[in-house]
Amino acid sequence: MQLLDEMYLDPSAPDAGLRSHYRDYGQWLGRQSQDYLRARSAEAEIVFRRVGITFAVYGDKDGSGAGTERLIPFDLIPRIIPAREWTRMQAGLVQRVTALNRFIEDAYHGQDIVRAGIVPDALVGGNSQYRPEMEGIKVPNNVYANIAGIDIVRVPDASGEGIYHVLEDNLRVPSGVSYMLENRRMMMRLFPELFGSHAVAPVAHYPDMLLDTLHASAPPGVQEPTVVVLTPGMYNSAYFEHAFLAQQMGVELVEGQDLVVEKDMVYMRTTQGLQRVDVIYRRVDDDFLDPEVFRPGSTLGCPGLMRAYRAGNVNICNAVGTGLADDKSVYPYVPEMIRFYLGEEPILQNVPTWMCRKQDDLRYVLDHLPELVVKEVHGAGGYGMLIGPAASKAEIEDFRRALLANPAGYIAQPTLSLSTCPTMVDSGIAPRHIDLRPFVLSGTRVQMVAGGLTRVALKQGSLVVNSSQGGGTKDTWVLEEGEQ
Repeated sequence: MQLLDEMYLDPSAPDAGLRSHYRDYGQWLGRQSQDYLRARSAEAEIVFRRVGITFAVYGDKDGSGAGTERLIPFDLIPRIIPAREWTRMQAGLVQRVTALNRFIEDAYHGQDIVRAGIVPDALVGGNSQYRPEMEGIKVPNNVYANIAGIDIVRVPDASGEGIYHVLEDNLRVPSGVSYMLENRRMMMRLFPELFGSHAVAPVAHYPDMLLDTLHASAPPGVQEPTVVVLTPGMYNSAYFEHAFLAQQMGVELVEGQDLVVEKDMVYMRTTQGLQRVDVIYRRVDDDFLDPEVFRPGSTLGCPGLMRAYRAGNVNICNAVGTGLADDKSVYPYVPEMIRFYLGEEPILQNVPTWMCRKQDDLRYVLDHLPELVVKEVHGAGGYGMLIGPAASKAEIEDFRRALLANPAGYIAQPTLSLSTCPTMVDSGIAPRHIDLRPFVLSGTRVQMVAGGLTRVALKQGSLVVNSSQGGGTKDTWVLEEGEQ
């Protein structure tokens, strides 16, 4: 498999030279001893443990998120992106998220894209993520996905520079931004001299940008909105992030039991009595938000929340039913959404995808399982996935049976050679595969900080970067203009 490295022109021969945007950093790295780097890495781990930056690995289905808490490995060699590449990527992200929001609005109103024959009705009204309760509801700014995490990979091409593809759209409750922020803090603590010699675009203002987005998403007429972060509780896998973002924005972190609905208004309980809530940044899945409408036994949400939502007295970010657009069976249609809603050609391309609900695609996938990556359309976190080249014969046959039993539940993609980046591992510095998750905010406008969360597959040869599957993270540097 052809390899593309972010830092070296030829990953198999580092002496061939550095890419221009890594030149200064690469020369600095070459002057550092392994002992020095390992000492800094150990220091980072101590600090992260002290702060409590953990992630729970879980496999439960009851929504509680209970699991084994562990530290997400942090790698101190940054992933660097030149300004010209980021400028184009950012334009592609704005375009894509704008089209996805238009699609969700259309899905719950006129369904023009279905009537035009572009997206099948089975993938909209017949989708398990479709929420009939959202039909006809008007949301502020017509924005459903206020916070989107778009997973991007870079793969080899004929030019040697590589090409970026969107791998997945995460629109329900995308996580990871706290690690992006803490990784930058850590790098500035460990290597302040590098930020004096490199013009790295800042990311620390993300919480302010998020709060501005949430304020802009308040119900019409609300001048000084009260914002809260709704968490399932301390046993959720991303609880650290929920608490971190609430603290950084200066808003309350609440659980369902802290909220009450009276006369179709949402209030939070405080020591001074009830306080009106205007915007809920929810980190709770749809199914658990309101036991009056969804799961009756849920204690994670608030009874009556959907009544207040339908009345227009509170906004929920991201909107209920947004998961429709990050379903992997819908993903192949995003380029057509961009053409249909915006009249533009996609700037960022999809990965070629076989839709197993189609007979010809299913036949091809079944014939080429050892070569492909197969994913559940509702899967997340690296679960429910087959990586053919790394799978055993037994695993491949298990997936074959699953595909035959429920072909509509799966898509397949070629096994991509994700770009690599030098990474500190037990044996020293070695290339490991990475991806990138920029966080895109949509209120009255679409905006984002430069970069995002770079995730790294720490096992040699592994293509699975998910934290739940043993992946780590890196700081992402976008060099500002002139720093190429």
